[in-house]
Amino acid sequence: MENSEETNEQQNIPQLIITEDIRSYLYDMAKWANFLAIVGFVIAGFMIIASFTIGAAMSTNPELSALMASSALSPIGFTIFCLAYSFAIFYPSLLLFKYSTKAKLGVLYGEQASLNEAFSKLKSLFKYWGIITMIFIVLYVMLMVLSAFSR
Repeated sequence: MENSEETNEQQNIPQLIITEDIRSYLYDMAKWANFLAIVGFVIAGFMIIASFTIGAAMSTNPELSALMASSALSPIGFTIFCLAYSFAIFYPSLLLFKYSTKAKLGVLYGEQASLNEAFSKLKSLFKYWGIITMIFIVLYVMLMVLSAFSR
């Protein structure tokens, strides 16, 4: 008796249907995500290279050293800032790349586990950007309050 009730309950649960249009949209999204991920990797790579070369140029050039003496940002500080910024670009690019590869597998071969993992990576990407957005909102509010009190 219990088994038949469970079967009836399972039949009343609406199932999610993925049509061919949705599969096409997911595949197109995965291709664009792959492109954006590769661009993000290239930008992060350039930022890493720039962080070491500009930081080294700042410390060896006497004119830049004189300018840096009056500023709060040292060559090492600049390098650390650029490396942190490049990581902030690299991590979402990595999540996008993982999303795109798993989404393509899931859509092309009908692998539910790959599609689940793809959406897990997409969820992590949105969570990352949500946290970054909250951090910047707090920083902007703090800057506005500080600028109001500094006058």
